[in-house]
Amino acid sequence: MSLMEMSLFESKFMSAYGMGRMMYSNPFSTFRHLPFSSIKLSPLFCSCKGIPLKASCSSHPSSSNNRYLSTNAIGSVGGDKLAAETSLFQIFGTNGASSNLHPREIRVLDAFDDEYGGVIVDPERLPENADAFAYILHSSLSHWEMKGKKGIWLKLPAERAELVPVAIKEGFQYHHAERGYVMLTYWIPEGPCMLPANASHQVGIGGFVINDNNEVLVVQEKYCAPTWVGFWKIPTGFILESEEIFTGAVREVKEETGIDTEFVEVIAFRHAHNVAFEKSDLFFICMLRPLSTQIVVDDLEIEAAKWMPLDEFVEQPLVKEDSMFKKVISICIARLGKRYCGLSSHQVVSKFDGRLSSLYYNVVDTPDFNCSSC
Repeated sequence: MSLMEMSLFESKFMSAYGMGRMMYSNPFSTFRHLPFSSIKLSPLFCSCKGIPLKASCSSHPSSSNNRYLSTNAIGSVGGDKLAAETSLFQIFGTNGASSNLHPREIRVLDAFDDEYGGVIVDPERLPENADAFAYILHSSLSHWEMKGKKGIWLKLPAERAELVPVAIKEGFQYHHAERGYVMLTYWIPEGPCMLPANASHQVGIGGFVINDNNEVLVVQEKYCAPTWVGFWKIPTGFILESEEIFTGAVREVKEETGIDTEFVEVIAFRHAHNVAFEKSDLFFICMLRPLSTQIVVDDLEIEAAKWMPLDEFVEQPLVKEDSMFKKVISICIARLGKRYCGLSSHQVVSKFDGRLSSLYYNVVDTPDFNCSSC
């Protein structure tokens, strides 16, 4: 090609692609323009007659061996926009022939590193179809293994459930699930997985509420095992997510009976295993002080509620026959007689994580530990 032909070609090339900006109409791409400066023209652009003209693109200006469009030039794309990177980009020569530029750079899922040498995949930037996801996931695992990464956390929203079998086929394992997502994990190094397991406990609370007349607030549950029919028990329930133990106790009592209370102390707690879904169970018994007297029963859960004399409550067969119930009630009675101190809640902030936490403890000033100051 003569210098005149070369000049003419460059002029047409610039004109065709819009004053120094290369135009793409690939429907899989979120971008429409690439800076012309990001496309490196090879010195071999001029070719002998009859051989198609070729262009080479490099992610590094100093590299002349890479003949692909770099992801740096393309930008970060998610979803099945992977096709923009795996498709064949064509630049037409003056003779009407075309040449293909095959991308060779590995596409990796959008993710960020955790502080333990692992990777957390961004659930907001997942590929938009299962085929693209399978392709990128496979190459991502190879890339992360090469980088020495360890645990991979993959959170798939409920609306992307079609990606779950793809991840499982690739070797991911279920970690836990919530209403809006399923979490899967992948451990890269050889040997046992060191990722923390799913939450191992559920947390329950019971509210021991006693008024000035020495009456205990008790309820009968609407749905219970036959053994419990007719049994009067203290209000109980489960702690909600991000809820304090003491606020959960106050809430449960209010929901079931309509009685307003204030937290006094954690009297005791029980630790049991293989309870629900093979999880362990922590159950906290909280002493609460009543602030109202009018009972309003929750018709959805509670059959009946009332103020019951303490001695009558203790004499129930299920209480007398069960060592756990007997011990809990004896502890509560000891607290009423100031012969026992429970754990009060104190708000503290730790410099380790900067979070506000509730620390439960008691302080006994008297040497005989009779809790007379409580």
